[in-house]
Amino acid sequence: MTPGPIEPADDVGARRAHNDAMDAANADPHRLAPGLLPTPFTAEEIRAASGSGKTIRLLVEEPGGTSFERVNRFVDCDAEGATLEQWRLAPGGEVDGEVSRGRVSWRELQEHAAFPEATTIVRDEELELPFGRAACRRYELAGDGGAPAAVFWFALELPGMPARYEVLVPGGVQRTTIRSVVAEH
Repeated sequence: MTPGPIEPADDVGARRAHNDAMDAANADPHRLAPGLLPTPFTAEEIRAASGSGKTIRLLVEEPGGTSFERVNRFVDCDAEGATLEQWRLAPGGEVDGEVSRGRVSWRELQEHAAFPEATTIVRDEELELPFGRAACRRYELAGDGGAPAAVFWFALELPGMPARYEVLVPGGVQRTTIRSVVAEH
């Protein structure tokens, strides 16, 4: 076998740096790819916290002062993922509108919290939530001009979706907060 051409040192160094970054990303299940911050939870931690299912009640506060409740329910949980059911609640507590259903993998749910290092500030802070005070990991994503475009707080005791998040929408900021989580065993 004839050896291939010798690569310039710069190419070898660049390839090694890339491979080292890939190895580091693959070694830490919280880090999904180079250039992304570590996620607060792994797919396995989200799966374990979901058990055989769980129901999450959320309060959604709109910029104009109106609010409504939404429900996320995980059913048919297995090693790969779950069926996610979502609906809005009417003021009396009954389902308001259609219930959406779709299969999600635990990895897809983890990917929702994979934010770019270059435009995200992360820090730990305490947050008062409807279910009590919680230690949270806060991710602030920069928007145009560096102003925050979205902020996500993940309660470290609740692997899964953010306990609270605020996103810019037309007219201001929409805030979504977990009101309760009920796990099925």
